[in-house]
Amino acid sequence: MVESIAFLAVVGAVSSGLLYSVAKKFRVEEDPRIDQVNEVLPQANCGGCGYPGCKGFAEACVKSDTLDGLFCTVGGNDTMSKVGEILGRTVEAADRKIAVVRCNGSCENRPRTNDYDGVKSCAIAAQLYGGETGCQWGCYGMGDCTLVCDFDAIRMNPLTGLPEVDEWKCTACGKCVKACPKMIIELRKQGPVGKTSNGGKRVFVSCVNKDKGAVARKACNVSCIGCSLCLKECKFDAITVENNLAFIDSGKCRLCRKCVPVCPTGAIHDLNFPPLKAKAVTAETSNTATTIEKA
Repeated sequence: MVESIAFLAVVGAVSSGLLYSVAKKFRVEEDPRIDQVNEVLPQANCGGCGYPGCKGFAEACVKSDTLDGLFCTVGGNDTMSKVGEILGRTVEAADRKIAVVRCNGSCENRPRTNDYDGVKSCAIAAQLYGGETGCQWGCYGMGDCTLVCDFDAIRMNPLTGLPEVDEWKCTACGKCVKACPKMIIELRKQGPVGKTSNGGKRVFVSCVNKDKGAVARKACNVSCIGCSLCLKECKFDAITVENNLAFIDSGKCRLCRKCVPVCPTGAIHDLNFPPLKAKAVTAETSNTATTIEKA
């Protein structure tokens, strides 16, 4: 009995010694700057930076030769400046982005044609059928995007049945973008914020319907019909029309808003601007709207 205990003790001591030697030989020294960078990060662990948690982002910053393409969406420019100071690297300020809902198919604009009686999940509903309205592209209104937001920045409006984003709470982490099966949410520049404005100024097409004009307009009163009037009006090459759908590039848009009044369906939204002066409807715009109504 005593001999067995002594044998086990010797085996344990030898094994411990071997493990210690191996661990010491193959030990990897962690750069102390990783912890320093990690300490200035917000610890939201939202994944908006593209890395698994703040520690993963800190490691990427330390190991990279440049901070270009690395950005903490929650901490923003202030946090990235601190990271740059720790690492002794230059950090260029980035435009603040927020989530933007590109669907205006409210109950009023997009009447229901059937009722969904199943699990209240956009992801599940999207696998089963095209939705409760004639538009197969629009929001399902079941709130998957609200469930994944860690910052209480997006909520469902009970009157419109559409999600609304609080741009001051939004960190552009992108979780709501990934959660939406219809891809109606995108990250866009917040835009300049005026002294008397409630938020950033931005202009965008609030629609993702790629059906032809007559079909799209029949399904939703405010759908983009791909008429290209906005494209012709834009002098900055900020608008493209592809697959019957207009898109405004926030990087090129000068916020002149000339495209807004020419849209015959009101699909182009301009937020946080003063009201546009009343302008007579052009003959081309009027004829386009009439043609769509007859089609």
